[in-house]
Amino acid sequence: MKFKFRSRTTIFIHDLAMVAVAWFGAYWLRFNLDVIPDRYWQDIKQDLPYVIAIQGIVFWFLGLYRGVWRFASMPDLIRITKAVIIGIGLLALSFFLYNRVEGVPRAVLPLYLFLLLLLLSVPRFCYRFWKESILMERSGKRALIIGAGAAGEMLARDLLGETNSGYVPVAFVDDDRHKRKREIRGIRVVGDIEQLPVFVQKLDIEAILIAIPSATDSQMRRIIETCELCEVPFQTLPSVKDLLSGRISRDSLRDVSIEDILGRDPIHLDWQLIADNLHGKSIMVTGGGGSIGSELCKQLARVKPARLIIFDQSEFNLYKIDADLRTFHPEIRLEAVLGDVTDRLSVRRTIQKLKPDVIFHAAAYKHVPLLENQVREAVHNNVIGTKTVAEEAIEAGIERFVLISTDKAVNPTNVMGATKRAAEILCQNLSSRDGTRFMTVRFGNVLDSAGSVVPLFRAQIKAGGPVTVTHPDITRYFMTIPEACQLIMQAEVAGKGGEVFVLDMGEPIKIAYLAEQMIRLSGKRIGDDIEIKYVGLRPGEKLHEELFHEHERLRSTGYEKLLLANARLYDEVLWTTHIEKLVQACQQDNETEILRVLRSLVPEYQAEAPEHQSREEIMAHNLVPVANL
Repeated sequence: MKFKFRSRTTIFIHDLAMVAVAWFGAYWLRFNLDVIPDRYWQDIKQDLPYVIAIQGIVFWFLGLYRGVWRFASMPDLIRITKAVIIGIGLLALSFFLYNRVEGVPRAVLPLYLFLLLLLLSVPRFCYRFWKESILMERSGKRALIIGAGAAGEMLARDLLGETNSGYVPVAFVDDDRHKRKREIRGIRVVGDIEQLPVFVQKLDIEAILIAIPSATDSQMRRIIETCELCEVPFQTLPSVKDLLSGRISRDSLRDVSIEDILGRDPIHLDWQLIADNLHGKSIMVTGGGGSIGSELCKQLARVKPARLIIFDQSEFNLYKIDADLRTFHPEIRLEAVLGDVTDRLSVRRTIQKLKPDVIFHAAAYKHVPLLENQVREAVHNNVIGTKTVAEEAIEAGIERFVLISTDKAVNPTNVMGATKRAAEILCQNLSSRDGTRFMTVRFGNVLDSAGSVVPLFRAQIKAGGPVTVTHPDITRYFMTIPEACQLIMQAEVAGKGGEVFVLDMGEPIKIAYLAEQMIRLSGKRIGDDIEIKYVGLRPGEKLHEELFHEHERLRSTGYEKLLLANARLYDEVLWTTHIEKLVQACQQDNETEILRVLRSLVPEYQAEAPEHQSREEIMAHNLVPVANL
């Protein structure tokens, strides 16, 4: 039979040997380290097998061999203490019943308890200390862990326990003053996060590992900015919600992404209420192949609808989302419909044939500069298309209709924003009629959506630059695609009809800051490797977007990050007249008339942003170091 030093059998034999040593040692101590009288030797040898048997059975049943010596810790010490005490209790009871404890001096049992505790626990912790000392001497990058909490401790334990982890943790930093100068897994908490650059240089750190899954967006931003000053690679653990399904380990580490900096605190949705409201319903998503629409379809699949109808004019996008959903949600009844929201016949046939209960209207043209010179197409798709789907929804008696809008609809300075505001007005006025309940959800930029600034910057960095930013002071609101889609579903549950829901987007982010961070996260240096170039505001572009109009006083809905804007109702006769004129102007391809009617329908629409600047001003900005912005 082959024995391993770390096997359960070997450890069990070791513990039984320690029982024998402790039993003899207790008598030896009792007689002051002198020769044990002969009359006690017979009792010692007679009782020893019984002592070993009782103690061994207790050890095994109390789970002393579930743990691993290399990771011996306080729970193991507690188990050893329980096993020793219970074993001695059974021995004392047995001796009392057998011979009233004759032949066993009173001091022997307490001495035996002390010695056995020492002999069982000390070898375990010595072995762990020896093993960790060896591991600390192995090859790997010297790593500093940010965060001395539970996640940091688990990460350190995993790194110390693996010889090929690639990292050697040498220090912690944490802002909790109570943890300062303490040791975790033998690793000292040397200071706070602000002192990170000092310790990186002092301890010759080669990598930084961020182990604070619960960090808020502002905390994460501060940590990453501090890490960037150290000029060594850094990685992070995912957020709490991403770690719930598994343990924290070396494999959990990943590169910091722009979402870690711009992402915000996790949303706590009432999933049960959303599921109760949408489960078993037939749901239609227009523009279901787009960035928002496709993610919305994936989120809706989680609530197990009776049927999910994906309506999109892009064959490739439709094919892709259909294939994804059939792969990951084969139980869902899917209908992929190729169609255009401006084609009334196609919309009517789809609605009447498949009979949806709820429509999420995500289909829209959204690229601001492109649409400035495509006025008819923007109005035709964003306004007339919304009108077509909405009217067919009313005709078919659809329960609820959710329009997905944008912050660019507030005080619009571009055609795209004006068309989305016109679509909002359309839905608000249609909601005053009996039947279908209309509601609008308005939010800002979505990270990594098609054509957005993040994939553009990523492509420019990959090409070697320059990264083009329109203005040094331009800001935008950002949220992740899943976050936006989940809040859309929450708004659908909360809506009674006629509301304009505004998503709490947090603080706006400077696009220049976004560009800087993406360059740094790619491992490049601003100016030396990648240049940031300011090109001026594009037609229709604003410096700062707004989420609500000054007359739309925001109110709480009772749902986290979901606010309600007071609707601004329009005279129905006047509104109907404007819409009819808009349809007629589109049919006649009269762009001048389209713009005139659009301004009448959306009186706050100003064709040009007030913040345009001269070429000289832009050139001057390009001379300013980005770090000083």
